[in-house]
Amino acid sequence: MFGKPGLRLIRVGQRKLSSIASSDPVSLEFCNDSRLAVLSLCRKETRNAISRMTVDVLSQHLTDISRNDAVSCVLLKSEVDGVFCAGADLKERQKMSVSEVGPFVQSLRALALQLYNLPQTTIAAINGVAVGGGLELALVCDLRIASMCAKLGLVETKLAIIPGAGGTQFLSRIVGTARAKELILTGKLVNGPEAANLGLVNECVRDANLRAREIADELVMSVGPIALRAAKRAINAGSQLPIEDALAVETQCYAEVIHTKDRLEGLQAFAEKRKPKYRGE
Repeated sequence: MFGKPGLRLIRVGQRKLSSIASSDPVSLEFCNDSRLAVLSLCRKETRNAISRMTVDVLSQHLTDISRNDAVSCVLLKSEVDGVFCAGADLKERQKMSVSEVGPFVQSLRALALQLYNLPQTTIAAINGVAVGGGLELALVCDLRIASMCAKLGLVETKLAIIPGAGGTQFLSRIVGTARAKELILTGKLVNGPEAANLGLVNECVRDANLRAREIADELVMSVGPIALRAAKRAINAGSQLPIEDALAVETQCYAEVIHTKDRLEGLQAFAEKRKPKYRGE
């Protein structure tokens, strides 16, 4: 599905995505027999700027999802045209005292880490502007799909601050130290095609929401859910370890799938030349 980082222009068919009307800044919907959780940012009046309430609501949703064994994939998207997330709510930030800013930034960092540590596969659909904390939320997702019109950047230095929700660390792990320094120190914005060429996103498409949903549907319908969790854990835990220790992590994760019914179903389906029916067992 994903090869060497680079520009991939993909046309996807038109499909209506359902949503839930809510006064909350983030809505949660379960699809595909509850195997897919869809988180939608929906603060149109603030371009999905991250407020205290956004942090609280999204964190609660992530807690609920993490405890739901039926969910194998999480899609994070925006309901606001042309915007994924405009970063922290600066109007709210202006009203904070100096003593309040630190704890709020810490809550943003904790939220990003919570999303990163979800056992399920996470996909960010970047359908427009994703700057500051908005891009940091996307960076901690496993896969990132950007629209052609997307604008991505960690622009905090232009506000005389630095990325505070993990951006300095996650961006360098994704695109390399030199590119991360270039983007963060200059506050440079890149468009969708440029982000794909940098390896910042996995794909650049006409409609990120549709393509991300297409990938999510494919994952929950055709990939073993236990294997998904084990593979993600092996990559996340091992990527920063010496190779011998990392391979030990892989061995532990592989052991978790050997005795599953899904593994036997996969072999049987292959022999019978049919699609497997995984049950997460």
